[in-house]
Amino acid sequence: MSARVPTFTAEQVRAAERPLLDAGVPLMQRAAAALADVVRAELATPETVVTLTGVLEPVIRETPVALRPRVLVLVGSGDNGGDALYAAAHLSRIADVDALLVSERFHVTALATAVAAGVRRVDLPEVDDAVRHYALVVDGILGIGAASDPALRGRARGAVTAIRDDLRRGGRMPRIIAVDIPSGLHPDTGVADDAVLAASVTVTFGAVKAGLVTGRGPELAGDIVLVDIGLGPALESVEPAGEASVLRIVTAPTD
Repeated sequence: MSARVPTFTAEQVRAAERPLLDAGVPLMQRAAAALADVVRAELATPETVVTLTGVLEPVIRETPVALRPRVLVLVGSGDNGGDALYAAAHLSRIADVDALLVSERFHVTALATAVAAGVRRVDLPEVDDAVRHYALVVDGILGIGAASDPALRGRARGAVTAIRDDLRRGGRMPRIIAVDIPSGLHPDTGVADDAVLAASVTVTFGAVKAGLVTGRGPELAGDIVLVDIGLGPALESVEPAGEASVLRIVTAPTD
């Protein structure tokens, strides 16, 4: 069920997170578990099932198989990359999950957890050749930590551009799930250049970022799912930047 909620700037959200992080609250693990739950639900949507069935149809005709989807996770250097990797570890129970690291730096513990769970590291040439075979792509490259200039560069820009170009060529393509915000979108203003993957769904943590509903945000964010990670009390006394409609609100697990 949709709901109207306030929006906040990246700095307001970071300020609300800070006391919880200082107290040792595992916000990343909470966010990742909720993200994995949303992705599981997306894998069961009619749109994704149709895509998956089409990808495996030649195999199914030869030998009946259980549909096990393939998921690609795009991993950046910051907390969003950590969120995506921990979510990938959860998803490996129900899907074949590949991780494309787009930076020399990455969340070491999250990657080790993902690999131990069966997540496979891949390189861009493998992805570029087979992107249409994924049921979902999880965009975990950049989050609100890049608010000063979120434009993608280097390996990250190359990966997004290659996948974007495949999307534009048409055919059967995966749905895109953005982690917190679509990578390359400014979290406050909604400004973005062309190197952004337009999301089917954006799973945003703690509060809706103002940029998701301003500028190019509505064009790039798709449906918004808000994950409650416990920032409500800290944001109650903060003046919102605006208001947004979200597809639904989910509460992150606290265990």
